[in-house]
Amino acid sequence: MRVVLRIGGSVVASPINTELISKYAELLETLKKQGHEVVVVVGGGTLAREFISIAKNLELDEQAQDEIAISVSRVFAQLFLKKLGKLSCSTVPSTVEEAADCLGKGKIVVMGGLKPGMTTDSVAALIAERISADLLVKGTDQDGVYNKDPKKHRDAVKLDHLSFGDLADVFSESKHKAGIHQIIDPEAVKILKRKRMRLVVVNGFKPENILAAVKGEKIGTIVD
Repeated sequence: MRVVLRIGGSVVASPINTELISKYAELLETLKKQGHEVVVVVGGGTLAREFISIAKNLELDEQAQDEIAISVSRVFAQLFLKKLGKLSCSTVPSTVEEAADCLGKGKIVVMGGLKPGMTTDSVAALIAERISADLLVKGTDQDGVYNKDPKKHRDAVKLDHLSFGDLADVFSESKHKAGIHQIIDPEAVKILKRKRMRLVVVNGFKPENILAAVKGEKIGTIVD
């Protein structure tokens, strides 16, 4: 199975969790041994948003803010890459084609952001489209998709299954802006909807949830 794994910066990078990064490295090795082809896209989390704030204070434009956040996400990708050693590519891909080439060599691909105006969710969706992935799994700081923000509303209800059309109703932001933080970027949804690709959103603090999603077990929120 070809799997794209999107690990939220809120999970491994807010604050930086070296123990969890190590567990994810073990998980990726397990998936590889099971015969799966895997691409990982890592976000920059709080650190990326801190640098966006610094860029704003320096009166840099939104493109510059995005470029700096992308650099942070790539540093986290590099940590994964170094931890994986020979199982992964020697460098962090900076284009979708580089990622596809790396996967074609039998390696685990680890990447961050690609270009301004595009979130790491969109990067994950684009690479999933390029390699004709069977599944996109997103590890977040929530147990799945809720009908409203569970951090703000105590009566929020987790949704076990919904369509991409339904997903639009739970968005707080309808377009990209530097540092956007929500369950999944609306631009990514457009790509996944176009390709009719299954998305599973799980609690990323438990890497075993990723294995369960790959096995097809009922976990988190399934979007298709």
